[in-house]
Parts: sequence; C-alpha cells; structure tokens
Amino acid sequence: MKLLVSSFWRAAAYCLHPRVIVLSLVPVLVLMGTSAVLAHFYWQDATVALAAFLDSSVVLNTVWAWLDAVGLGGVKSMLAPLLLIVVVTPLMVVATLILVSLLMTPALVKLVAQRRFPTLERRHGASFLASAGWALGSSLLALAAMVVSMPMWIVPPLVLVLPPLIWGWLTSRVMAFDALAAHASDAERRTLLQTHRKSLLAMGLVVGLLGAAPSLLWSVGLMAIAMAPLLVPLSIWVYTLIFVFSSLWFVHFCLEAVQALRDGERAANARSDLVIDAEAVAQAPNPPGMPMGNL
Repeated sequence: MKLLVSSFWRAAAYCLHPRVIVLSLVPVLVLMGTSAVLAHFYWQDATVALAAFLDSSVVLNTVWAWLDAVGLGGVKSMLAPLLLIVVVTPLMVVATLILVSLLMTPALVKLVAQRRFPTLERRHGASFLASAGWALGSSLLALAAMVVSMPMWIVPPLVLVLPPLIWGWLTSRVMAFDALAAHASDAERRTLLQTHRKSLLAMGLVVGLLGAAPSLLWSVGLMAIAMAPLLVPLSIWVYTLIFVFSSLWFVHFCLEAVQALRDGERAANARSDLVIDAEAVAQAPNPPGMPMGNL
C-alpha cells in the first residue's frame, strides 16, 4: 500500500516536469492531425451510410413519425452524426493509450530511471515490437469486451462499472508491461506482474475512472455535433494527460518494485553464502596437532 500511494504522488509531481509537458503534446498533435484528415475524407460518407442504415429500421421509422408529430423532426438528421461520435470515442481513447504507450512511456521510463534509479540495471526483457504487439492485442480484447458489454449498459449500475473496469484492465496490462520492458528481464516481469497483480489492477481501475471524465465533455447532447471541432482536440488532450499520469504512476511503481525484488534476491544470496561458508568451516578437517577446543 505504501508503494502504491508513494508512486501516485510522485507521478502527480512529475506531470509538472517541463519535459513531460512537452512530450504530452506529441500524442495530441498526432491524433488531431489524423482526426482532421480522416474527418475530411470520410466523415460525410460515414454519416450518410449510418443515416441510411437507421432509415431502414422499421422501429426507428415509427420513432421518426412520432417525433415529426410532436415537432421534433429535426432530431432525425442529428442522430446519425451523434451516434458516429459515440462510436468513434472509444477508438479515440484506445488510440491515445497506444500512442502514449509507444511514444511517451519509453521516454518517461528513462526520465524516472535517471532521476530515481540511476544504478538499476537494464535487462531488456521485452523489445519495442513486443510492447507494440502486447498493446495492440490487449486493445483489441478491450474493444471486443466493450462491444459485447454494451447491451448491459442499459442497466444503470453496470454502465458505471463496466467501462471503467474494462479500461482499467487495459491500462494495467499495457502500462505495466511497458514500464517493465526495459529494466526487468522476462522472468522478473512475469514475477512482478503476478506478485503485484491486485495493486496493478487497482491502479488501472483508478485510471479507468479518471478516463470516464472526458466523456462528460460530450454530455451537451446534440450541441456536441456543432462543437465537435472544439471538443475533439480538448478530449484528446484530457485523455493524453490522464494516460501520461497513469504511465508515470506505473513507471514509478514498477521500477521501485524491480529494485525491491533485486535487493531481496541479493539479500537472500548473501544469507545463502553465509550458510554455505559456515557449513564449509564446520566440515573442514581439523589441522594436525590442533586441539579441537581451539576450533
């Protein structure tokens, strides 16, 4: 628990470091540029296709007729863009997490290691490609879980539990792996992930709850469509800050855990050497002419 809390406050303090602030702009610029290009070429076609799909629904046609009767026929034209935003938002969250993991976490690991653990040996238990594959595979599993669980979101308590739980699981898997990739060996990484799995999942759950905060930006309803050019970069920036903090939290926690694991191994080896030396002395033959009492 002490390690969990101390790494939390260290991560919060490191978020104010000038180097961290500059690095946090990289995912924002990349995602903003990518979003602008994709929206320019595909937004209109995607909206038209989704609107056509909605018009083919018999149930929704009944709803449209009722809305026209009560003077809210304009809602129909706004529903397709709003649903498209709802679908794109989880993809944007995953993209932000992957970018922070691949572009920022190695630099953050190096920063923390230089300032707090300058003597900690780098054993390179996982390569960049291994980290990328782990992040991509975990993200696909999380997206699949989101899609499968969406029908259960109509139950009020579950909508407050399932998304943060899924994002928390994803964050703990990706961030912990990347934090340990450079310094821990493969065996050490497996040991630490197993030993601290509850703490790592709790950290991920906290980050998952924090990750729900940017979704409040889209709670303005139909106005979100008109405000999308402002809300998209703002939400990307907020998600980036949350994932940067979470990355620092996992880095501080994991590197200190690596240090503690190796300190414990060295202490155990030292005790083992002492026992072996004592046994060797006890079993050594008595030199000729030396009384046993002198031993």
